[in-house]
Amino acid sequence: MPDNPRRARGAIAVAAAGALLATACSPGAGPGGGGGELSGVELLVAAKWTGIEQQNFEEVLAGFEEQTGATVSYESTGEDTGAYLGPKLEAGEPPDIAILPQPGLVQEYAEQGALVPLAGDAASVLEEDYTDYWRELGSVDGEAYGILLKAAHKSIIWYRPDAFADAGVEPPTTWDDLTGTTATTLSDAGITPFAMCGASGWTLTDWFENVYLSQAGPEQYDQLAAHEIPWTDDSVVQTLETLADIWGEDSMINGGSDGGVQTDFPTCVTDVYGQQNAAMVYEGDFAAANAVEAGATVGEDAVAFPFPAVGDEPPLVVGGDIAVGMGEGEGVQELLAYLASAEAQTTWAGLGGYLSANSSVATDAYEDEFTQQLAQTVLDAGDSVRYDLSDQVPSGFGATEGRGMWSILQDFLRDSSDPEAAAEELENAASDADS
Repeated sequence: MPDNPRRARGAIAVAAAGALLATACSPGAGPGGGGGELSGVELLVAAKWTGIEQQNFEEVLAGFEEQTGATVSYESTGEDTGAYLGPKLEAGEPPDIAILPQPGLVQEYAEQGALVPLAGDAASVLEEDYTDYWRELGSVDGEAYGILLKAAHKSIIWYRPDAFADAGVEPPTTWDDLTGTTATTLSDAGITPFAMCGASGWTLTDWFENVYLSQAGPEQYDQLAAHEIPWTDDSVVQTLETLADIWGEDSMINGGSDGGVQTDFPTCVTDVYGQQNAAMVYEGDFAAANAVEAGATVGEDAVAFPFPAVGDEPPLVVGGDIAVGMGEGEGVQELLAYLASAEAQTTWAGLGGYLSANSSVATDAYEDEFTQQLAQTVLDAGDSVRYDLSDQVPSGFGATEGRGMWSILQDFLRDSSDPEAAAEELENAASDADS
């Protein structure tokens, strides 16, 4: 990506932060070693990551240890971050830094007084290297608490090029092309268009968010996320009607709607790339790992196209993880500044399975062309990109198994005949979660 004044300012800020962190470090400084400005300081970071994600993150943390002499320990929260943090907060023993999977949790913990505002270099890097939207995402009442560390691109549809070639179709650019020419031609060729991941309710909220963002636009998307307009609004009903173009057609889905609601993620990816029961599957960039497990090669027989435009513009929905400080001790703000920096995130980008929202991380930091393209789309989108809506609302409505959006959209996948009734259920659930 070409240089620009904003990037130059960000690079200067990051360089200054790096210089500060490196001050007084000797070549032998390391975890628990002498000579670092934070020698003897012990910090605890908690996040949901396990396996290769945890290994990569710990490699990034090692860079901070080497520069400062601090010792950084990691604990996995498991998938339910709130269940992990609740007892820790009650006992007065929270981690120094927590990495939250939902902006809604940032607001919840800030209102409890459990978070420490960003300060010093951490606040400076956020101001210089992140767009207004990302800054606001981690802020509560104008106070910055969090930094989006790891993004997930949720606006792509994976497909099998061989299936498209057999049917004689190209990747569509509009919703009408997707549901019309592409899907119809695939069906006529005896190829089921979609594998659906409906047993994992969060995948259905991702479908909804992409269609809603493109069809209703960013302003109404923000209003709906804040519940400033009701879920019975015409824009919600229209999105449900649009989803029914696929969800309401059994011939579109592997196993029909019943099969779709019984198939979880990542089995749906295996259905496309392992069993080859369908031509396409919708989910984010992270589905690449599951395609590889199914025997596909990303960029060759596992490729993706942007989620088609439903309205005037195609959507760009991003999920991700936000780092917040829960401790006020020495080293907390320094570690937040390091994790937010282009230096740390460039290291992370080179390890794979990662996307950055930091505008100073060059796209060539990523190990493959596909990820480079995804990273560039996030940077190019500027403030038109939107964060996963279901992760912005109260978790009881947007992110809980068997409740709220997950269960209501699963019911709508089973029977898409009454969008108005589904919208009414969504509004009732949202209102209950707000009360």
